[in-house]
Amino acid sequence: MATYAAAQGVAPAAAGTTRTLRFGGRFTGANTPDWHYLPVRVPRGVRAIEIAYDYESTNTGAGFSLNVIDIGIFDPSGHGLGDAHGFRGWSGGARKKFRISPSGATPGYLAGPITPGVWQVILGPVAIVPPGVEWSVTVTLHFGRPGRRFRPQPPPRAVRGTGPGWYRGDLHLHTVHSDGKRTQAGLVRDARAAGLDFIGSSEHNTSSAGLTWGRHVKPGDPLLVLCGEEVTTRTGHWLAMGVPAGAWVDWRYRAEDGQLARFTKRVRGLGGMAIACHPWVPIPATKWDFGYDYAAMDAVEIWNGPWTLDDQVGVEHWHTMLVEGRFVPVIGNSDAHNESQTVGQAQTVVRASTLSTAAVVHALKLGRSWLAESSDVDLTFEASLGGTTVSCGDRLTAAPTDLVDVRLEVSGAPNCVAQVHGPLGPLAGAVTTDGGATVTVQVPAGVTPFVRAEVRRLDGAPVVNPLDGVPGLAMVAMTNPVFLG
Repeated sequence: MATYAAAQGVAPAAAGTTRTLRFGGRFTGANTPDWHYLPVRVPRGVRAIEIAYDYESTNTGAGFSLNVIDIGIFDPSGHGLGDAHGFRGWSGGARKKFRISPSGATPGYLAGPITPGVWQVILGPVAIVPPGVEWSVTVTLHFGRPGRRFRPQPPPRAVRGTGPGWYRGDLHLHTVHSDGKRTQAGLVRDARAAGLDFIGSSEHNTSSAGLTWGRHVKPGDPLLVLCGEEVTTRTGHWLAMGVPAGAWVDWRYRAEDGQLARFTKRVRGLGGMAIACHPWVPIPATKWDFGYDYAAMDAVEIWNGPWTLDDQVGVEHWHTMLVEGRFVPVIGNSDAHNESQTVGQAQTVVRASTLSTAAVVHALKLGRSWLAESSDVDLTFEASLGGTTVSCGDRLTAAPTDLVDVRLEVSGAPNCVAQVHGPLGPLAGAVTTDGGATVTVQVPAGVTPFVRAEVRRLDGAPVVNPLDGVPGLAMVAMTNPVFLG
């Protein structure tokens, strides 16, 4: 692997000319460091920096590749861990070239001044296996006047005229600002078609999208965009969601570095929340290795895209946590990257005081939400005692001898089994008729610390006893718990 002890650079040049620097090397195996920096000394008079790189990866056919090299860049303000001032962009392995200027930048990168000094091109080799992979990087400096200054256009942080209600959203979505295929305008169109009230901007390791969402969602628009980032570490991914537009969160650490809590604390300080992504997915560097107690997280993405086995494993583990007295709210997202992946499958329906970033984040942290495979599905899940009725994420005050009335009402879910679950499994259930069902049960608060609900599809499966456990069936909807006692 080539190394560079001193920055490469060129002398100032006349406007309208270019100068080119070339780097090359080889990453050789599993012990390759996670991050490799190429220092580039940029002189005065540069109006744009253009980077191109090349390497050959290996497609495993199993949903991931080997010998992948990600790329990004920092300016002279700094490139240390957490140094947000120096961050100027990241595209991972999504594109082979990018450009930055004061007036504009390739999606994933931040427009702004081309400050003279040492810039750092960062390479991130992923899953390098012997004999390794050769790489080359070309840096082209364009000299001339800087041009018109870029002006950020963040989205509104609230939808006017909204009040208390249930709002549907999908917080894990990708566009061309990272490795997605949709444009921001295309994502807005598909979110509206899916019946969503809010979406989350969650590009991998970059904050660039938040600075342009205001071009597509303007004041008065009924769709809310929460700004965020999918923080893609080498030992698990998490969403920094609900932060101010342009806020960037570092990803350059592993579980063993002990840095996760530092950055989740920063996200909360900015008014956002931390959500563990697809924790049980069986893909190296993507599954969650920060601990399945989710200690530093405000919520866990228990349902990611179409229902699969890893989602089921996650629900079973989460239920065990509830039985043990540990509660982390769950959410569902689509993680849609391209047109073949449906926006809003899955989605989270949240009970918020208004349709605003602050209110949605607050409600999600409390678990005042339920999950669905689409906007066709609706449900009501409540527990009542005396004159008090509560729903998902709430606690109903009850004495140990009190009998609590629990009610689950489902619609838009044909050929399904709807169930109320307690710590030991299903307490009551029904098969939906014409897409709907109502399930009622009285439970003793003294031996039932929580209840929650599930709706699962019977398509292709024999009719089951509604009181049986049905972990093999696809989830159609599920709730966060109601706590009793």
